[in-house]
Order: sequence, then C-alpha cells, then structure tokens
Amino acid sequence: MAVAAIMEFPEGTLAQYDEAIRKLNFTPGGPGAAGGLFHWVARTGNGIRITDVWQSREQFEAYYRDHVTPVASEVGLQFGEVTLVEVHNYLTAGPSA
Repeated sequence: MAVAAIMEFPEGTLAQYDEAIRKLNFTPGGPGAAGGLFHWVARTGNGIRITDVWQSREQFEAYYRDHVTPVASEVGLQFGEVTLVEVHNYLTAGPSA
C-alpha cells in the first residue's frame, strides 16, 4: 500500500534542501527515487517540510535510512518529526499543454 511521508526539518532552509537534492543527484522537476511517486518541499514558520508519496512504507524507510539521513546530516539539516500515513488514492501528472 502507498504511504505518505511528512518530514519536518526545524530551522532547515531551502538552500540546505537544494544542496541535499544536488548531492542525491536529483534536479528540480526531474524524476525522483525508485519507488517514490510524488515529492514536494515547502518553507514553514520554523523550517522546511518535505512530503513524499511512496509505493510502500518499506521503500520509503530504506531510502530515508540509506540516502536521506546521511545527506541531510552532511548539509546540516536538523531532523524533526516524521509522520507516515497510508494513502487511499493518488493521481499522477496529467498531460502537458
């Protein structure tokens, strides 16, 4: 079952996020990690929030452990709460104009 992962990074900045994305070899608007279905990041009142939808909890947990944790630490992001919820439905991108 698909899972949404909501990750809080207190005092995190978009510049730190951009650096982490580069280190993970992603480009804005490009494809994400294998198993990832959706990804976005937003600034909050006290840091940044990243929300992902993954094909399974196991895929998210492995990617978070093996890739996100070391890179986020390397760029100085502080880890906050991670909330996982089962996803009832998701839609993919529609056709481009």
